[in-house]
Amino acid sequence: MLYRVRHETVYTYEDPVQLSHNLAHLQPMRRSGQTVDSFALEVFPEPAVVSSREDAWGNVSHFLLVQEAHREFRIVANSQVRVDGAAGHDLSTTSPWEEVAASVRFRPRGELVKAAQFRHASPFVPSLAAAREYALESFPPGRAVLEGAFHLMGRIHREFRYDPQATTVATPLAEVFAKRRGVCQDFSHAMIGALRSLGLPARYVSGYLETRPPPGRPRLVGADASHAWVQAWSPDPGWVDFDPTNDVIPASRHVTVAIGRDFGDVTPLKGLLLGGGGQKVSVSVDVEPLG
Repeated sequence: MLYRVRHETVYTYEDPVQLSHNLAHLQPMRRSGQTVDSFALEVFPEPAVVSSREDAWGNVSHFLLVQEAHREFRIVANSQVRVDGAAGHDLSTTSPWEEVAASVRFRPRGELVKAAQFRHASPFVPSLAAAREYALESFPPGRAVLEGAFHLMGRIHREFRYDPQATTVATPLAEVFAKRRGVCQDFSHAMIGALRSLGLPARYVSGYLETRPPPGRPRLVGADASHAWVQAWSPDPGWVDFDPTNDVIPASRHVTVAIGRDFGDVTPLKGLLLGGGGQKVSVSVDVEPLG
């Protein structure tokens, strides 16, 4: 699939902002099965400094320094992305989960080191007894690691209720497990926490999902939103995507922007500012299929 993605974020402030430093994770990443044909940022007011870098995980971030006084800050990311879809894998033939956990726990070397860094707790995904208790039902002794991840994904989809009013960005993971409610960020953190509780590498993926209108209805421009899902690891085939919010293995309808330990590593836009007082934010995302 070929997509045109437009992601607009607008901040409005009660008082003038004199200076702002911003870090954006808005550029889709180049990865197996995904090609970025073009990417451009529109920023208002115009930044005095714009720089970009690619980190060790393949994420591209942009630093924006705005020195002009302003009451509104607007950033628009325009991308054109080709998504080939995920290769099919027989999840039942992957290594037993206990072997995978042991391989990244005891002095990992080479490629195992890259996976091992994602088995530890992180700021948004602490170690929880509740997460381990929840995970064990999907991982009986000897079960193939990615088969267990698939089972875990399905349970979260069935047993957690999608409720945008139940949580905020700052809601602790322990509360998410207690309430069994939240949004894609919460479902992803819950699945990552469950996998890591067994010593299994898991990481957070931010991106977009093409939404389709009901039959006979036009698609609503700007009605899409950022999305989040999970990657679980096995020595063979490596990292595989799982979307617990929709109970699917992401393929051609998912556009990947960035990967990290949790949401904090891949926040679409964050920064520091001088002035501003109270603020309001609005976000509009449009994922348009081109063919």
